[in-house]
Amino acid sequence: MKRRLTIFLVLLLMFSANVLGQNNEPELETAKRQGWKEFNKKNWDNFDFTKKKVTKAQLGKLKSDGAVDELVLLRGVVFGKRGRIFKERSIQDYLEKQPWYKPKADFSNAVLTKTERDNLDLIRLAEAERHSSVMPGDLRYWVMREIPEDKLYSESPADWRIMIAEVEAIHGKRFDDEPWLQKYFEERYWYKPNPNYNQTILTEIERKNLEKINAKRNEDRNVALSVGDMDKFQNVLLTEDLLKNLSLNDLRLIRNEFWARRGRRFSTPGFKAVFEWRDWYKPLKDQSKVKLNPVEEQNVKLIETVETRMRQKIANEPITNEMIDGLFVEDLHVLRNEIYARHGRIFKDKELQKYFEAQPWYRPNPDFKDEMLSETESKNLTIIKEVEEYSISKFSEAEG
Repeated sequence: MKRRLTIFLVLLLMFSANVLGQNNEPELETAKRQGWKEFNKKNWDNFDFTKKKVTKAQLGKLKSDGAVDELVLLRGVVFGKRGRIFKERSIQDYLEKQPWYKPKADFSNAVLTKTERDNLDLIRLAEAERHSSVMPGDLRYWVMREIPEDKLYSESPADWRIMIAEVEAIHGKRFDDEPWLQKYFEERYWYKPNPNYNQTILTEIERKNLEKINAKRNEDRNVALSVGDMDKFQNVLLTEDLLKNLSLNDLRLIRNEFWARRGRRFSTPGFKAVFEWRDWYKPLKDQSKVKLNPVEEQNVKLIETVETRMRQKIANEPITNEMIDGLFVEDLHVLRNEIYARHGRIFKDKELQKYFEAQPWYRPNPDFKDEMLSETESKNLTIIKEVEEYSISKFSEAEG
């Protein structure tokens, strides 16, 4: 009962936040555009970053009022002058409104001059100094500074991995055994691979920082990925090791994240709530243009394979509440009946019967009896039923 009350309160807060967010959206959009207007008055679009250096005094005058961070926009201008296309919507949305911006799909950091890189360094370090917590990209600021405990908050698993690796990437370490990580750093303008890298290069402060980041990371769940991390795998293949310990709900969400990043519009409230607040999420008006690239298609198929294997596991091995938490009532109803279906049960529910008849493993058995279920299957049925009782319908928010 206590658990149900806690989940109800969480859902109520999520719903309230969603409603308030919708009411405040026009106000926030107005504040953002006003912030862009104020930033444009500083005429950074006329500054020649290829030959002239910005100063700390100039950066000190840039502000962040919540709706707009002028340091972030300035970084966007430096790259934008070269046509870079950003995944960060806060930057890309601004650039797309500027008449001078000419996006280039083939942008490469190689076109940047030394002066541009020096300017980016100054801007990026100023950003890191202002951040309330350490983020990926900030570690160069902390090379000679020990990170305070209150500067490390909970991050996504992939962000933790990036931050830990970044300490060594600053010195040129390669990550060939982790292709996605190597690709991530190769896309950073400051990264220079060093084939002779050795950990002895690290200073005492850097080692202490690594220990702190690792300790904080270990407080979180023992998973390698979470929702929001799939941008690192749009052109790099996932592996089964990276999907270890993810729940069925985790797998379902990251599988749909590939589609979300391509602009799919979701009608199911549960998916909308997960993606709509993300900085990178921008549904396309023409949904026929939502397509995955070949690498993304392979990653989605791998996730589906792991999901299928987990569903099969439910019939043979003990499960926990955590493995199925977050699934909708409709999903759990199917999952529970799948245990029966694997023994060939024929269902009176026509929709349920139609669903299982479409599964390649389903073989109808008119002689099925509940006594055929194993002790493990019976216990799993009880667990699924328990979770079903406090789960919500995928349509509940829309109906409410």
